[in-house]
Amino acid sequence: MELLVASAIGLMTASGIYLVLRLRAWPVILGLTMLTYAVNTFIFVSGRLAIDMPPILSVDAGGYTDPLPQALVLTAIVISFGMTAVTVMMALGAFLEAGDDRVEMTDAEDGK
Repeated sequence: MELLVASAIGLMTASGIYLVLRLRAWPVILGLTMLTYAVNTFIFVSGRLAIDMPPILSVDAGGYTDPLPQALVLTAIVISFGMTAVTVMMALGAFLEAGDDRVEMTDAEDGK
């Protein structure tokens, strides 16, 4: 199971990096989203979730589940949703202004 989760995190990270390096706005936004999914999955898995264990210590339970990774992932989901909404609006504004979402790599000062 660990190999499957590690492979999924690696695949999401690799596809996210590939998409971030594109010269268009929408693949960059999708790449950032994929990187966010990979990091959230990594944080969630690092908590070593235990099945049928409470998140709070009690006399009846033999152990407990660490609730901190779950809280961190929930916070990261909210922050990444806000970041994605802002970047989508910026990309949409740039697309409506220029008519294309391609990033130009020329220097305006040099006249090239």
